[in-house]
Amino acid sequence: MEEATLLISEWLGEQGAGAMIRIDAERLREGRPAWTFAAGGGPLTGGLRADGASVAECMDTALLRLREAGPTVPF
Repeated sequence: MEEATLLISEWLGEQGAGAMIRIDAERLREGRPAWTFAAGGGPLTGGLRADGASVAECMDTALLRLREAGPTVPF
């Protein structure tokens, strides 16, 4: 899934949505899920956020939420 992260972000941008992925060092130190994916705009009627302990976990959740939100994600 890590390999598809940039492709998903780029695809969202092409659809008119903004997207980002980040790691929060404070949450990492505290042992909390430190990775966050966020997207909004374009085909998404509301904002979308997914957190995870790893990039893979974060993006698995993000992809599931994207699909639930309606757009047909080609990944």
